[in-house]
Amino acid sequence: MATGPDTTALELDKDVAVPEDLEDLALQDDYGLNPEYVERVIDAADRGDDEHLRELVEALHPADVADLMGFLSPAYREALVPLLAPAELADILAELDTEIREEVLESVSTDALATALGDLDSDDAADVVDDLEDDKRDAVLAAMSEVDRHAIQTSLGYKDETAGRLMQREVIASPQFWTVGQALEHVRQSSDLPELFFDVSVVDPSFRPLGAAPVSRLVTAKPETLMTQIMEPVIELTVDMDQEEVAYAFEKYRLISAPVVDAGGRLVGQITVDDIVGIIREESEEDTLALAGVSDVGRDASIMEITKSRFWWLFINLGTALLASGVISLFEGQIDKIVALAVLAPIVPSMGGNAGTQTVTVAVRAMATKEMSSANVLRIVWRETAVGLLNGCAFAVLMGVVAGLWFHGAVLGLVIGLAMIINLFAAALAGILIPIALEKMGYDPAVSSVIFLTTVTDCVGFFSFLGLATLLLL
Repeated sequence: MATGPDTTALELDKDVAVPEDLEDLALQDDYGLNPEYVERVIDAADRGDDEHLRELVEALHPADVADLMGFLSPAYREALVPLLAPAELADILAELDTEIREEVLESVSTDALATALGDLDSDDAADVVDDLEDDKRDAVLAAMSEVDRHAIQTSLGYKDETAGRLMQREVIASPQFWTVGQALEHVRQSSDLPELFFDVSVVDPSFRPLGAAPVSRLVTAKPETLMTQIMEPVIELTVDMDQEEVAYAFEKYRLISAPVVDAGGRLVGQITVDDIVGIIREESEEDTLALAGVSDVGRDASIMEITKSRFWWLFINLGTALLASGVISLFEGQIDKIVALAVLAPIVPSMGGNAGTQTVTVAVRAMATKEMSSANVLRIVWRETAVGLLNGCAFAVLMGVVAGLWFHGAVLGLVIGLAMIINLFAAALAGILIPIALEKMGYDPAVSSVIFLTTVTDCVGFFSFLGLATLLLL
């Protein structure tokens, strides 16, 4: 009976030249890098085996090489970068995390970088150039062709995180009087095609978009058909549109690509869905981190950098905690008389905080996806507060029974039950109104909402519980 090749020997001795599919060995089933493959790369670098190191890296997709860079120390990255061909380096730079890319760029020569950037679409090239120090940026741009340099400088002229910055300037456009045959011939002969495009824009004499002909229709239509007969309406994006709005338009209208126009309505670029996937992920990560009061400091951040990035939010939390402690101090005498109050007091603000966080999360998501607007805000406020009130009643009964049996006092159960209703209602109301108020004032609701919410639920929770205890028990 035939058996497969003995891979055990290969695992034990990496120097043995045994034919293998490196691409299959590199990735796990979830498309993450295999830890053993990373170890192979490190081993090859330690031995100074540049040939094997190059072979290991060439087997990977650029996105996987970028992932690999994140697992390597700066010293290993410095050894790896010179082995990359300009075309490979270009694709990898476009995939790297910003922090790692800035470090890698320092070790790439001006000429090599200029060559690599010439292989990228203008949007990706502009992102890379934006990470360069001013002196090196000037040197790299000077070493590029005039066409590429102008495209990058134009992209950098737009504000960060806008459609103008996100778009690629390379577009395929057809006059409205062209036929399908003429458009196809233009595409075949063009020497400056975008790396990825899904349609051909149809423009008027002023270069304003009239529509777009999907490539699928273009290749199946008869050559004599006019482009205006196969074009479809388009959703135009303006150069100053925020990237969150761009992502929302792509999601809402199920777009694959969209033209970008300037203030005069003239076509100046296009945005494709591959760019939007990254933006959606980036915005989602920002909101998730912001809700927790932390920032993305990168994989290679030092302990001090991480500590500093989290210190100020914790400092603000300390202030709100002191405020809540001040509320408790108002009832020191009552707590001394009834020990049960000290035992039960943390429960009410804790439940309020958790309930309020649920509401804040729902509210921030609704704002980000445009599910909440002035047309339905009152209905959503009513819904969330009603949910808070009903949950407050449910947990009031549950906690009232527990507290009454635990400390043998029905009145104590009534106190904590009423406090639970008050605080969960307040938490729901604050959880929906705080994000709305912050957005109206021009602040990001994902960043600050939880801090204000915690203050409300702690203060209302302690005050309602201890205040009712003072009225009903003492």
